[in-house]
Amino acid sequence: MRDVRVIGTGQLIELQRKLRAAGHENIRSSMQRRIRRAAEPLQDGLQTAIRTTDIRSDGRKSGKRGGPSPTSRPLRATIAEAIRISVRTSGNPGARVWIDKGRLPPDLRRMPTVINEGRIRHPVFGNRKRWSTQWATPLWWDRTVQQHQERMRREVERVVDDVIRRLN
Repeated sequence: MRDVRVIGTGQLIELQRKLRAAGHENIRSSMQRRIRRAAEPLQDGLQTAIRTTDIRSDGRKSGKRGGPSPTSRPLRATIAEAIRISVRTSGNPGARVWIDKGRLPPDLRRMPTVINEGRIRHPVFGNRKRWSTQWATPLWWDRTVQQHQERMRREVERVVDDVIRRLN
């Protein structure tokens, strides 16, 4: 699972140089805001995708014990809240949609990637002598990104074209 970046390096870098030379801070902030707006539907789509991803198991075998989960945090909602957007107009300009692993508990940092792969193996209630396998709908990240990628690219190109027109 990779971060999603919308960059048109040549065009965005040239535009950034022109903005800096012209000193148009309001145009730069407007461009940043519009690029962020172009990425927000992807962020919303990714959050919806992880919240609605089906995670299932084979179920408990007869005679096996069960019990409440040792944690109270909701897994999918926790991952959804860690999905972020960042927009840069300097250096390496563009938009980036990513999972901020610093916002995830240490034991869940790999979980977005594991769920994207579709197979989740974990110890039963923390008991490392007994393991369980659960299955998730694979590629929740990849499919959502693919659905939004063309629309985002078109919107960012339109924003860049508008800003270039305002500068000329």
